[in-house]
Amino acid sequence: MLQPSLPIYPVAGIRTIETAAMPTAKPPLMERAGRASAEEAVRLMIDRPGALLIACGPGNNGGDGFVMARHFLQAGRKVVVAFSGDTAKLPGDAKKAWAAWRDAGGETLSDLPAAPPEGWALVVDALFGIGLQRPITGRYADWIRALNALPGPRMSIDVPSGLCADTGRVLGVAFRATHTVTFIALKPGLLTLDGPDHCGELVVKRLDLDANSYLPAPGWEVRPALFADQFTPRRLNSHKGLFGDAVIIGGAAGMCGAPLLAGRAALRAGAGRVFVGLLDPRAPAVDLIQPELMLRPAEQALEEGHAIALGPGLGRDAAASTLLQRAIDGEHALVLDADALNLVAANDALAGALTRRHAAVVLTPHPAEAARLLKVRPDEVQANRLEAVLSLARRFDAHVVLKGNGSLIAHPDGRWLINRSGNPGMSAAGMGDVLTGLLAALLAQGWPIDSAIIGAVHLHGSAADLLLAKGIGPIGMGAAELPDAVRILLNQWVAQHQRP
Repeated sequence: MLQPSLPIYPVAGIRTIETAAMPTAKPPLMERAGRASAEEAVRLMIDRPGALLIACGPGNNGGDGFVMARHFLQAGRKVVVAFSGDTAKLPGDAKKAWAAWRDAGGETLSDLPAAPPEGWALVVDALFGIGLQRPITGRYADWIRALNALPGPRMSIDVPSGLCADTGRVLGVAFRATHTVTFIALKPGLLTLDGPDHCGELVVKRLDLDANSYLPAPGWEVRPALFADQFTPRRLNSHKGLFGDAVIIGGAAGMCGAPLLAGRAALRAGAGRVFVGLLDPRAPAVDLIQPELMLRPAEQALEEGHAIALGPGLGRDAAASTLLQRAIDGEHALVLDADALNLVAANDALAGALTRRHAAVVLTPHPAEAARLLKVRPDEVQANRLEAVLSLARRFDAHVVLKGNGSLIAHPDGRWLINRSGNPGMSAAGMGDVLTGLLAALLAQGWPIDSAIIGAVHLHGSAADLLLAKGIGPIGMGAAELPDAVRILLNQWVAQHQRP
């Protein structure tokens, strides 16, 4: 059975939900969070005897830690709590949590203790939560570095301390968890940029709240359930004309490999026919690896197909610019990647024509290409990837995929999603070309634009995950290895969806 997609809220949305729920929440939300954290910790320590260490901070995240510690103390488990703050300055609920811990017989240490000879059964980070706005320095920074150096499982409560819950940026220094239990709903920063490297295994505890009933979710996690309505088995009475014509255009001198990779991916993703238009006048007439591909001069290929993808190996000369203008003026669904994006970024006339286009447009920039389109630096894009992808969607009235760790998808109407599939093996040449081919194939087969985008992005990362599970990568994983994994996964998903 396909798992449902989970909602994602920025910090402001989580605060809105908390404010609405708190007046009638019994037990209070902090009690629920501390108990949920304790339950998750029990799972992590099931075969690890000994004491656990909980480092509590000066805010509500520390309060969650005190509640968690009290549950273990009352259950007879040895727990050590480190807290260097001033109890008089704790927020109201956190102060109550500390008092309940004290009244239960708990004690706090003002500094991190040395680990016992057998090591800690679990190290828990309850220092800073989703409200952190500035870099961590001083004693708490030293604590985080010391905690990161400890062996064994490390769990964060709600968000790893030092990680911005909205952007995934590290604020000074951040706790590196092997497990994170987050509350109410997912947050963007847990899923993109540096978030996944610091969260480890991520578990959501809803705290008995239906977040969507308080505030409709602005974002969603990408999962196959979101595009499962496209998982229709092919009829026995089928022919290639039913599955669309995908067109890939690029391949300037010395760069023919890029569109060929995209074309091979489009075939494996089920397109009925795939045309590859090549700019290089000395381009091959046939792909000896994939002879099913129909190679054409670029100008001729532009006349074919139901969906056109332009950019892999395109180059930036006058011929490439002319092809791009013709593609923008057409009425096909259009995918732009690589040099097509660079041409748009450098030419206001092309950018204006793209914005005025009536047919669907999908842009698939990596951070540097996104920066050129937005006229900013790449580090500014990475500083707030969600805002960057939403800005691009508004600027060009287009569907946008901002590639990277936790690729983001934004639609022109403001909806957004984050994809979690994929791994570091995808940090290799040609991976973006494969994604371009997948998009062209699904659009050519008539998938609705939203489903085609999230389906291609998730399938792309999942294919790399399948290779990794087979021992292929992450080091040395090649883009040419992905298309066969794409075919396997797509057929598996269709078959699984049909089972009762």
